[in-house]
Amino acid sequence: MAQPCVLVAEDEWIIAADLCATVAEAGFHVEGPHRDISSAMLAFQKHKPDVAILDVRLDDGTVFALARKLADEDVPIIFHSGYSSEAEVAELFPGATTLRKPCPPAKMIAAVNGMLGSA
Repeated sequence: MAQPCVLVAEDEWIIAADLCATVAEAGFHVEGPHRDISSAMLAFQKHKPDVAILDVRLDDGTVFALARKLADEDVPIIFHSGYSSEAEVAELFPGATTLRKPCPPAKMIAAVNGMLGSA
């Protein structure tokens, strides 16, 4: 059985490195980190991930257009942000999970496993 694929879009280098390491150490295939929306969108178009972890703000904008495309394809989304309003994300993407930065590794992996279980 193939490892579940987790798409990671995060533009802060140290957070991206830690997040990808955490996800990989938990046994998932990591697609990323993608530091801009176009790179993440291209990766998604090439291969549909099982779960996506998205920083809400990339490229001085939001990832909501990418998130909408992922949601349309039934890809579970975990928003990971230090700046975003949880209410805004919940209103736009009611099935998504929102985790505030910094997020402990165990909490992130629990969220990924939870999203995989509900997919």
